[in-house]
Amino acid sequence: MALDSNEYPDKSISKFESMLKTDDVYFFDAEDFEEIIHHYLNNGKISLGKKAIQIGLEQHPNSLELKLLQVEVLTFEDKYEAAERLLDEIQNIDSHNEEIYIQRANIQSKKDNHQEAVNLLLEALHLSDDSFDIHSLLGMEYLFMDDYEKAKRSFMKCVEFDDSDYSSLYNVVYCFEFLEDYDGAILYLNDYLERNPYCEVAWHQLGKMYYAMDMFPEALTAFDFAIISDDSFIGAYFEKGKVLEKLGRYNEAIENYETTISIEDPTSHAFLRIGKCHEKLGNYDLAKYYYYNTVHEDPLLDKGWLAITNFHYKLKDYDKALYYINKAINIDGENPLYWKKAAKIYLAMDNLDEADFAFKQAVDLGNYELDTWRNWAEVLKRIGDFESTIQVLIQGLEFYPENAALTYKLAGVYLKNNQPKEAKAKLTEAMQLNIDKLQLFDEEFPEFSEVKWLQTFVSQIKRTST
Repeated sequence: MALDSNEYPDKSISKFESMLKTDDVYFFDAEDFEEIIHHYLNNGKISLGKKAIQIGLEQHPNSLELKLLQVEVLTFEDKYEAAERLLDEIQNIDSHNEEIYIQRANIQSKKDNHQEAVNLLLEALHLSDDSFDIHSLLGMEYLFMDDYEKAKRSFMKCVEFDDSDYSSLYNVVYCFEFLEDYDGAILYLNDYLERNPYCEVAWHQLGKMYYAMDMFPEALTAFDFAIISDDSFIGAYFEKGKVLEKLGRYNEAIENYETTISIEDPTSHAFLRIGKCHEKLGNYDLAKYYYYNTVHEDPLLDKGWLAITNFHYKLKDYDKALYYINKAINIDGENPLYWKKAAKIYLAMDNLDEADFAFKQAVDLGNYELDTWRNWAEVLKRIGDFESTIQVLIQGLEFYPENAALTYKLAGVYLKNNQPKEAKAKLTEAMQLNIDKLQLFDEEFPEFSEVKWLQTFVSQIKRTST
């Protein structure tokens, strides 16, 4: 038997789930079904949402809102043709419904046709009295298209509609950051704060902009206002700590990091920063304590392992440094920074074969930094494998073709490998790049300083370059 929903005391969702467990059929208003369906879709319960749509359309076969929700589910399941057919049917009934264009835009967006999605959303904008959500969707499409200027303007409109739309506010600042327009972001946030002086989110973002521009006193003031606006705002305490570190006020920085731990469960990032502050203060036992806590809290945080390794490396305790970097490698052997650090430790220990292997691993995993090529080449040169040294330097110069230091080094290794013709070419190139760095060549390869033909050759290049 059918029961009127108003006669059933429970809320719509509880009543609907009760109905599914019995043979009874309860009647719901179309609006009730919309509420039920939104609840299930928002909580990822797609099968229950589909069941609610099916029963809803059985009770309200002409409800366009329920049909549009059906379109949403079809699109979610990548059933684009079925969704488009249903949208055509809805459009024949109500051609001025902006939701039709929004759903069509959603389909195009999922198909990576972002410009077409934008065009459809602009159509929806012409038909809508409430354009807040449409501007938000437009902003996301522009982000997909890497059009940060238009995305920024769309999200700004959302903030104009609702000052408390912090998601859009974050996106506005993100666009400013990507455009590297920090001055623009600061002006925008200050203007926003004129209207909303107690918005901790805006103060926090303003502080980050000042920090990015190395305006540390201004950043400190902004984070202080964020904390005044919300004294439990962990992000503001953490960022304030980073500013105080930059200003050399390490004890105050530690206090702010410790505040974050007192408000919420401790984080590896807070332990790491506290450890670095103690290290700079010379409190080595405390630094070590917090570094150990960092890797205990998050064994996958590469900065933690690198910090504890660097700590022992600086103290020239290479055995312990090697112990900890190997622990890190055992946890994540695909991390190129771990292998690079291991290579530097092996080099310091004069374990050249292991250093060679570790540098190779670092490069194979994508570390192409200048000092990686330079140090790897130095290891191979010390081993006496000049052919491999030459190959590594040639590879490094593919990434840094105008680096004089690598070029001088390659010239010297060519000489050591009895390749004078190649050495002359590289030495000429190096001197053209930076003649002032010729001393690097003399210092690294002093054995060639008395070679007459080389002295004559260098003199000729010097004369032609002046």
